[in-house]
Amino acid sequence: MAVEEDKKSSRNRTITLTEEEKEKYSKLLHVMEGPAALEEIENKTTNQDLFEVLDWLPRNCVDLLFLDPPYNLDKEFNRTVFKQRSTEAYLKWLETWFPKLLPTLKPNASVYFCGEWRSSTAIHLLLEKYLKVRNRITWEREKGRGALTNWKNCSEDIWFCTVGDEYTFNADAVKLKRRVIAPYRTESGRPKDWLETSEGNFRLTHPSNLWTDLTVPFWSMPENTDHPTQKPEKLLAKLILASTNPGDLVLDPFLGSGTTSVVAKKLGRRYIGIELDAYYCCLAEKRLALAEEDSSIQGYQDGVFWERNTLSMQRASQRGRRRKSAYAQRLRELGLDD
Repeated sequence: MAVEEDKKSSRNRTITLTEEEKEKYSKLLHVMEGPAALEEIENKTTNQDLFEVLDWLPRNCVDLLFLDPPYNLDKEFNRTVFKQRSTEAYLKWLETWFPKLLPTLKPNASVYFCGEWRSSTAIHLLLEKYLKVRNRITWEREKGRGALTNWKNCSEDIWFCTVGDEYTFNADAVKLKRRVIAPYRTESGRPKDWLETSEGNFRLTHPSNLWTDLTVPFWSMPENTDHPTQKPEKLLAKLILASTNPGDLVLDPFLGSGTTSVVAKKLGRRYIGIELDAYYCCLAEKRLALAEEDSSIQGYQDGVFWERNTLSMQRASQRGRRRKSAYAQRLRELGLDD
């Protein structure tokens, strides 16, 4: 499954595993043998079938539940194959595991449930039965095959729900920095609701339920793995920052290659990850180790999310901050900072 490092292009930054790394990281994986206390599985990757451990998870401890199960499509996940079924059959499958996760949630917890157009009907029916449905986020997946007899499929959904009417939502933590096309000014000449910077003119906008600023991980991105449905770290960062506070606990029972756990760690949250496939679990552990050295999230900088294709502007902003920091340090050294 792994791609040998010496066969990759120098620009290919896809995270892979050597045989030595598989052995190393497999020793870090957790296996439940019965009902688990929170401290046994917190900040760990559990390598087990979700159906085996559903009844063993600790109760009333999760602040954010992120769900990215197989969509209602034919899809192969390493050695596991999921087959498309009718909407009714897919809903029945969701009912076999989703209700058993609810006892893990705190009364003020939030739930985000991923899907696409074919899966969303069943997901909506399921969520209305058990939770308070707040919104449906639609995000643009710029990848996708063209079609001659249908519209190109390049969007996915994320259903936002809460257990009750009291819940965390930090709108200021997930503002989007957009370039200003028409920079209106006040009569005095000041920018009207936008910022004038050396990198360009920008406006901070409140988060909406339509996201067009995400990039699906690909081979030249340092977060990329060979998982077929890997979500962008930026996507998880938005959900985690909006619906948790530092130190809160995030649960992902379909962890895949570890994006949820990695982003939770980078943002100072605790995490529980459960994944059936051992190879993907080892990828998650390698990414968690890499996060010790680099906690950056592509597209998130200065406490705001940037539009897609603004990496050069982000780097310019970062250089500007470094220059200002160095200048301020020099003033302090000379005793001129008063």
